[in-house]
Amino acid sequence: MLPSDIPAVNRHLKKAFHSVRAPIMELVAAQTQDPFRILLGTILSARTKDACTAAACGRLFEKVTTPDGLRGIPLEELERLIYPVGFYREKARHLKALPGVLDEKFGGVLPQTIEGLCELPGVGRKTANLVVALGFDKPAICVDVHVHRITNRLGLVCTKTPYETEMALRGTLPVRYWKTWNSYLVSFGQTRCAPRNPRCAGCPIAAFCNIVSDLP
Repeated sequence: MLPSDIPAVNRHLKKAFHSVRAPIMELVAAQTQDPFRILLGTILSARTKDACTAAACGRLFEKVTTPDGLRGIPLEELERLIYPVGFYREKARHLKALPGVLDEKFGGVLPQTIEGLCELPGVGRKTANLVVALGFDKPAICVDVHVHRITNRLGLVCTKTPYETEMALRGTLPVRYWKTWNSYLVSFGQTRCAPRNPRCAGCPIAAFCNIVSDLP
């Protein structure tokens, strides 16, 4: 795949995205339109299947919608609400510490930059980029395992880590695609371009893919 192929690939990815159920954080963003709840949901979603994340978000958001609500809930109850998301005890501790860090570093206001968000407990670049894009509607490139895998399979980047992929895409991918490519590629990775045994037959972007072009 060449950078000049990006518009065509984007059209195929967009069509595929709208033919299936959206990734969970896209749904949370549409339902809440609240950067804080998008942050909480994104933290919960790490290493957790969408169905489990959705259920945990539903339970949590019945009790907590603001930093003050999070501050007032006991850690044990927080663990119970988000169980069985992956690493639920660690995530509960991060969430419990979040209001204090917001107060200390940002005057209680959720930062709108990747650098600021990365100062919060439990937040890395993937989470920060997703919150910037979905929560604040600003250009950001969220690179998770799906984005990293598929962009390397396509040959758009040649990188070893998600961070390297993010930096490479920032120099290659037009800004107008930044906010949507995570959703498109996550959906595509969950439904077709799996880590093992991807469904290459009939793939709408097979003509642009280095993996398919190398098959006998």
